[in-house]
Amino acid sequence: MLAFIPLIIEKNNLLNSESSLKYFIIQVFASRILLFLIIFYFLIFEWTLYKSLKNIFNLIFISTLIFKIGIAPFHFWFPNIIEGLNWINSLILITWQKLAPLSLLTYCLNQKFLNLIIFFSLIFGSLGGLNQTSLQKILAYSSINHIAWIISNILINENIWKIYFLNYLILIFSIILNFKIYNIFNINQIFSLKLKNNFKKIIFCFPLLSLGGLPPLLGFFPKWITLINLIITNNFILIICLINLTLITLFFYIRICYSLILINNSFTNWSINWNFKLNKNLLFLNNFFINISIYGIFFINLIFLLY
Repeated sequence: MLAFIPLIIEKNNLLNSESSLKYFIIQVFASRILLFLIIFYFLIFEWTLYKSLKNIFNLIFISTLIFKIGIAPFHFWFPNIIEGLNWINSLILITWQKLAPLSLLTYCLNQKFLNLIIFFSLIFGSLGGLNQTSLQKILAYSSINHIAWIISNILINENIWKIYFLNYLILIFSIILNFKIYNIFNINQIFSLKLKNNFKKIIFCFPLLSLGGLPPLLGFFPKWITLINLIITNNFILIICLINLTLITLFFYIRICYSLILINNSFTNWSINWNFKLNKNLLFLNNFFINISIYGIFFINLIFLLY
């Protein structure tokens, strides 16, 4: 987790330096609590008090992991840090940096406490991004919402959450690659996005809608699997919360698509540096992942039919 700090430090960038310092303090604080819990756990292992303290240790351990991931109700640091990073570092923070805490979380499950965390993450992840104009903050709050789905999968089956995380990785990579290629960080900058025709604008929007879980795109597939397994386990209250609050996050992406397709404003009060050369390798990767986000679910269904 701390090896990420040298990657995010840039010269002559105050926001970047501030983000690296905040990230360092938060991760060190959480890691010290984890080490303290592990040491204390082995010290009192043979004590009779261990049985009564076991649940308390479990709750604190889960809370520390949640704090390291950056989800509700310990999410306050995550959107602020991601706003000071570039797009590549934002991608790493949203995806790779969450993998280790999520893997540890599978070994210390507490059904009631994790259901409460899921509920808070859905609320803060959905409502927190409504008044945001920064694309990085929107993706940060969206990530909090998606982590709630991943934790729901962890409670069901250890392998299902890996499928969801892989789908999320593909979709978020295609979205961030789009934003990096066109060098946009704010919704207002989308008004001036220079795409030649409406077809390219629609293609630009597909990964966003797929991440929101709009059928029949790829992002709908892991949510579909999650809901089916929750129905089998009779978690109907959790299903209602997941569906209704995730519809609010879909509004984030629809707002971006609305700004891109329907609003045409060539004269703006802000300046965007369009004098950059599009990297052919990035464009190839971008087109590849956009095609996966659009047609991926059809290939997955074909595999299911064959087997």
